[in-house]
Amino acid sequence: MTDQRFTRPVPVAASATRPAGSPIGLHRVVEPAGALPQAAARLDTRRELWPDEVRVRVERLNLDAASYRQLRVAHDGDGAAVRRAVVEIVTTRGKMHNPVTGSGGMLVGTVEEAGPDSPLGLAPGDRIATLVSLTLTPLVIEDDLAGWDGLGEQVPCSGYAILFGRSIAAKLPDDLPAPLSLAVLDVCGAPALTARVVAGHADRAAARDGDGHDGHAPSGPTVCVVGAAGKSGSLSLAAARRAGAGRTIGVVPVESEARALERAGLADVVTIADARDPVALAEAVERAGGPADVTVVCVDVPGCEGGAVLATAAGGTVIFFSMATSFSAAALGAEGLAADVTMLVGNGYVPGHAAYALDLLRAEGGVRALFEARMDA
Repeated sequence: MTDQRFTRPVPVAASATRPAGSPIGLHRVVEPAGALPQAAARLDTRRELWPDEVRVRVERLNLDAASYRQLRVAHDGDGAAVRRAVVEIVTTRGKMHNPVTGSGGMLVGTVEEAGPDSPLGLAPGDRIATLVSLTLTPLVIEDDLAGWDGLGEQVPCSGYAILFGRSIAAKLPDDLPAPLSLAVLDVCGAPALTARVVAGHADRAAARDGDGHDGHAPSGPTVCVVGAAGKSGSLSLAAARRAGAGRTIGVVPVESEARALERAGLADVVTIADARDPVALAEAVERAGGPADVTVVCVDVPGCEGGAVLATAAGGTVIFFSMATSFSAAALGAEGLAADVTMLVGNGYVPGHAAYALDLLRAEGGVRALFEARMDA
């Protein structure tokens, strides 16, 4: 059902002379005035385009893991209630922006129309995945999500969305099913940033240890991925190994995930720990060969900041990819522990991240097996 508050028609004569909108979408903000689209309470979702915009016919949404978990828990696993909640959020806000987690997800669809000044290089008929958050993407749901049972992160959907001049999108590859591509592209920033950070640590380790002429091969960094059997976690493990990690440690919460990760062959050591228990997590990583030079947090539950800091060696780096992370807790916790670590917020964008993640999926059978098992569950 469409809320007419967000779809005010614009006369053709007016649209023909409409000036270029803001490339970051400021012209779509309804309230509060001056806010960026991501921070806005409501967005304007009218179909008519500004010259640099693109309208996409939506086929499927992918809710981010933290948002979907919160909705599922809040509604006691009632799929119909979860579905109604998502429709209500989008109808009220003009975008999928979970007010509790502050997160959204991304989408797959087909380009309907591209404005004459759009710099995105998209044309009508292109099947794409958006690589910007649904929290800043004007979105209209036209079918009340009737094809979704509310019991999974991927949401069949009929509707449309608007991309701005500085939005990011990737054309879907022909060799992969669209749901699989969507699942990968949803988290493609994680492996790309992990690779960049691990490569930097590997370069420093090589400079420290020499070139191996003394008979001792340079040792690559130890990389720990928390939430290693999930989407971003499995890709990050594969990326870390490719970027020169000397040891990879995969942390999972339960035995079933440990067995799946061991079968995938992505981690040198797999260990089970509750990431919300700081001491238990640090001890598990220590037993597995830590502390880690690089710790990558990919879980979708809150309260994992302290354990990640404790599990990381002095001079190391913690990368937070979870939307459930409290960045004040991470910063103040590290200060309180006198931990000399660098902490990075994974913002979901690294140049070339989409192609890199898809290449990892194609090249690493273990990654693909974990993705497909998750989608079949």
